[in-house]
Amino acid sequence: MFKLLFPYNLVDSVFSIDYEKLYEKGYQAIIFDIDNTLVHHGEDSTTEVDELFQEIHKIGFKTLLLTDNDEERTTRFIRKIDTLYVCDAQKPKPFGYLKALDMLDVKKERAIVIGDQILRDIYGANRCGIANILVKYMRYEYETKIGKRRQLEKIILKFYGWSKAYQNRIGNIYKEDS
Repeated sequence: MFKLLFPYNLVDSVFSIDYEKLYEKGYQAIIFDIDNTLVHHGEDSTTEVDELFQEIHKIGFKTLLLTDNDEERTTRFIRKIDTLYVCDAQKPKPFGYLKALDMLDVKKERAIVIGDQILRDIYGANRCGIANILVKYMRYEYETKIGKRRQLEKIILKFYGWSKAYQNRIGNIYKEDS
């Protein structure tokens, strides 16, 4: 049961990942969540995120945003990003993940999901057999309360920490300066 909830790798942020290392490992497509993965919930894209996508595309990756957000929010976010997207994905249901693979025209073994929620992003990716990376969710310093789902995720991450067999399954994907 827990295996479906455990990420392949855990990183601090999308900026901690060495995307060239991922590409060298044979991955061809990255499926990103938006809120609390790339930016704080509801925010527009930033210059840093826009530049990250440019860098990822130069390496040779295809990208797609898989989000439970609506079309208006998503198109506003990608104003300066050339990427595919699936809105109203109903994560963790497999439909959105399978649609993403089809739109990217890649096999699941060549794609990777990057998100901040175990019970949506990671669980959905694992159900579909797609490698994944959990990023620590973004929150402001003044935010002191976390929801019940995040409390449950803390417990799952404790078990993940004890289960060495499920950690770093992709291998070293970390930037040297992170």
